[in-house]
Amino acid sequence: MNVLITGNMGYVGPVLVREIKRRNPKTWVAGLDSAYFAGCLLDRKSSPERYVDVQFYKDARDIAPCDFENADAVICLAALSNDPMGNRYGARTSEINYRAIERAASAAKEAGVKRFVFASSCSVYGSAENGECDESSTVNPLTEYARSKVSAEHALERFADADFRVSCFRFATACGASPRLRLDLVLNDFVASAVTRGKIEILSDGTPWRPLIDVKNMAETLAWASEQDIGEPYMILNAGSNGWNFRIKDLAQKVREVMPETEIIISPEGLPDKRSYRVRFDKFAELSKGHVKIGDVRDTIREIRGILTENSFVDANFRDSEYMRLNMLKYLESARAVDGDLRWIP
Repeated sequence: MNVLITGNMGYVGPVLVREIKRRNPKTWVAGLDSAYFAGCLLDRKSSPERYVDVQFYKDARDIAPCDFENADAVICLAALSNDPMGNRYGARTSEINYRAIERAASAAKEAGVKRFVFASSCSVYGSAENGECDESSTVNPLTEYARSKVSAEHALERFADADFRVSCFRFATACGASPRLRLDLVLNDFVASAVTRGKIEILSDGTPWRPLIDVKNMAETLAWASEQDIGEPYMILNAGSNGWNFRIKDLAQKVREVMPETEIIISPEGLPDKRSYRVRFDKFAELSKGHVKIGDVRDTIREIRGILTENSFVDANFRDSEYMRLNMLKYLESARAVDGDLRWIP
């Protein structure tokens, strides 16, 4: 089987490529990425892209049918992947997270691709304090990032048929260890704070709900969906675990269970975050049984701590570093490496 991954040089991609190769070493894997975050590595002695069979350097907005030649399945990770980037680069977020996905689906279908797997987000539910969201729940996107995911889902439905199957996974908030680590994710941030500062400071009142998923489980899900037909020709599926819905303050407590010396500080002036949602993953649990192995969040915390300590990570000011993806884009723009449209400058 031949698989093309767009956005493979980010946080999820390196874990996904290794998972695909673990499942079947003969699978041919190509990566396509603009390489904004290529240098955001904890261990700079080696590149995760050594596991792909071929790496293409290309902006996802410029995808064409020729890019999908010989691909049986496409996995779309390419995105500006959080709310801070969406707030600063609103128009670019819509272009990359929505219009480029629509263009990719059209090109992939024209090229004869059979399966198109899209990484969407549970953030599309936005604010749902009064209940748990399942796939039939009304979406309520509160940010440009979430709106772009809803728009992409709607666009993809138009392309789906028996010969071009589309799977949209609404992933819970990502967390866990990756060679290209992100620290702008809530659990990863908490663990990095505990490792480097010995404390976790919560700026909200700590009450918002978030569902989480380990990046390893994201990789298992995406690899599984690329290998076989799942559900209807067009499918939306929440991806995560019912047991991994946490209030922010309780997530901090989980970190302290692993690192008992950690101090937890909740700001007395902290306000509730409107982005609060609990999510049901019953359908995912039923369909993915035997393919995705959800573990204990404390093991994920240990793995994040492990990758930080193994790489002698001591930067207490990590929120100013390239491990916060917005910082990397701002640096590239200020260095005139990319222009205001986030296009590379020759």
